[in-house]
Amino acid sequence: MINVISIIGNRPHFIKLAPVSKALKTAQIKETIVHTGQHYDDMLSSHFIKELGINPPHYNLNVGSETPLIQFAKILSGLEPIFNKLQPDMVLVFGDTNSTAAGAIAAAKSNIPIAHIESGLREYDKNIPEEINKLLTDSVADLLFSPTKTGVKNLKIEGKIKNVYNVGDVGLDLIQQNENKILSAEKILTELNLKKNEFIFMTCHREANTNGPKPLKEILNAANKLNKKIVFPIHPRTKKAINKYQLNDLVNAEHWNIIEPIGFFDTQALIKNAAYCLTDSGGIIKESYFHKTPCIIIDKQTEWIEAVKEGWCQVCGPDQSKILDATKKLSNNINHLNSLGNGTASKQIVDIIVKYLSKEKE
Repeated sequence: MINVISIIGNRPHFIKLAPVSKALKTAQIKETIVHTGQHYDDMLSSHFIKELGINPPHYNLNVGSETPLIQFAKILSGLEPIFNKLQPDMVLVFGDTNSTAAGAIAAAKSNIPIAHIESGLREYDKNIPEEINKLLTDSVADLLFSPTKTGVKNLKIEGKIKNVYNVGDVGLDLIQQNENKILSAEKILTELNLKKNEFIFMTCHREANTNGPKPLKEILNAANKLNKKIVFPIHPRTKKAINKYQLNDLVNAEHWNIIEPIGFFDTQALIKNAAYCLTDSGGIIKESYFHKTPCIIIDKQTEWIEAVKEGWCQVCGPDQSKILDATKKLSNNINHLNSLGNGTASKQIVDIIVKYLSKEKE
């Protein structure tokens, strides 16, 4: 039996892991889940594990909220005895977090083949912590699974051609596999007194937007000038920043509906029914695209190039005037090319892993 280890550490990882775990189980591959503990808030971690039907992690490294280097050190040292004990055939890493890069480096140093799910995405700015993680992970990965054609092109530019696959985004698999649950979750609209297309779904959590008062103030001021209700599940980092920089007055008006972090299906229901999204989250950007909901990106760049090129998303950064200007150009009557996949990414990934490992054992 093939034996793999999946390394996860935060909310986006659980979303990516869920359909892949399901495909691994169907293929009768033994999976051990290692949670680094990078996210330890229940709504950002264990809640998602329960909601998405993922097996509870077999190991938790409990790295907690530390500096990136301390997180790396704890993950590297924590994974070594697990690798030595289990001797996996392959390690699966997801996305672009510290858990992703540290997991990949640990596996490479242990001479274990690595599959990187969501490979090849680039923002070409090393000031973005995730960009460094992407580069580190792809430099040591043995199988590179890209969600887009742009990702494949990026890898080719870097000289990576062998074992590169455009499989689409695994997040679309999860959405398509759970359409009934998303439909049932639409009760949240009633709970929050919302009507379809009459509210904005907003998230904001990136370090660049929360590490100082200026970008956050620009974003909140822009949001206050939008003529719709705003549903804002607030990230712990953002809540802390609003308090630290004394910006509470900017989120106190009646049109603000600030709620605690919510589950995956509630999030999808809100994205699906929103007039548009306002976000710096890569996950929300692509999920907006999946649901054909326009999106204003309050980050200075995005790796989801296809969604921007098709016109579903507009990159504005934390700039009040650009955000307000973008609202005048929003449309959901745009041609949708399904550029992020067709809902079969997880099966493709597992089929390729099986084929690769079978050849390795010959």
